[in-house]
Amino acid sequence: MASPEDDPLENHPKYEKIRNLNRGSFGFVQLARRRDTRKELAIKFIERGDKISKNVEREIHNHRSLYHPHIIKFEEVFLTSKYIGIAMEFAAGGDLFDFVVSRGGLKEDEARWFFQQLICAVDYMHHKGVVNRDIKLENSLLTNHVKPLLKICDFGYSKSDQNDSVPKSKVGTYLYVAPEVIADRNYDGKRADIWSCGVMLYAMLAGQYPFERPEDKGAGVNDHQKLQNVMKRILEVDYQIPRHLRVSTECQDLLSRILVREPERRITLVGIQRHPFYTRDLPTNFFQVNEQLKAAPLPEDMQSHDSIDEIIREAKNSPTPFDADAEDLYVDDSEAGYFDGDDLDSEDI
Repeated sequence: MASPEDDPLENHPKYEKIRNLNRGSFGFVQLARRRDTRKELAIKFIERGDKISKNVEREIHNHRSLYHPHIIKFEEVFLTSKYIGIAMEFAAGGDLFDFVVSRGGLKEDEARWFFQQLICAVDYMHHKGVVNRDIKLENSLLTNHVKPLLKICDFGYSKSDQNDSVPKSKVGTYLYVAPEVIADRNYDGKRADIWSCGVMLYAMLAGQYPFERPEDKGAGVNDHQKLQNVMKRILEVDYQIPRHLRVSTECQDLLSRILVREPERRITLVGIQRHPFYTRDLPTNFFQVNEQLKAAPLPEDMQSHDSIDEIIREAKNSPTPFDADAEDLYVDDSEAGYFDGDDLDSEDI
């Protein structure tokens, strides 16, 4: 079983471990630095063998295809004797979930700035043909600037227009999933991502999720009942703005256009970027810069697609005891498929 105590970077020629960051069912993440430049990076370690699933391949290739200031930068993949390592940019400010929890919700101007950055990144990502399918506060990392910058991380459930089939699996985090993801049919991953962005905006403002209620946390309510209650509200788009919350009519209007049951009636990214809530206080060159980024090629020194494929093939050849991958866990219709084992407890927000 994967364990950070293994210290896969011991005596590594390029990287040295600083400390453990976190771990989950996928493996574990360490903060490391390059021995030559002293640059700090986050490295995600996954056991070689059966755990190198199609989802891991997608995660690596889809992440590698994106190069944007609001997406955690992919550095490289490499092998140790027991693990495949995915090296990426380190964001020292923690995640947006903890940031929101620590403040009990954000003021509208602050939430708007994070939302503007989020939509900017999602617009770029979708332009490059990648849908994330797990957009949430926990997967939005922050820099440690006074005015933090947001960076999307984790492409473990992502799919590519060019290389993958139409999304149909019930993946993601149930508090953020769109109604069509719950339904038993194919869905447009880009429209589902937009829904999740709306849930994030609500959660940033309210310090709670739009489809949870206090009674879900009452005595005698088990996880199954809570899940059923939340999914029913998602399907009915049953949410309210808390009475104590001071939210502008522009913000409420945008939320009402994002959190729409029928995906074809949901506002598009273009519509969001033209909405008066979104355009308020934007830097003057915001759209221009993003269009330039969408048109720009990947850096010439980016690790090649072929070399990554070779590393992945080699990683698969080290057998480990069977451990079902995420695709196996989430393609069925059971309610258990909606739980992401690495999620923080939703009661904390």
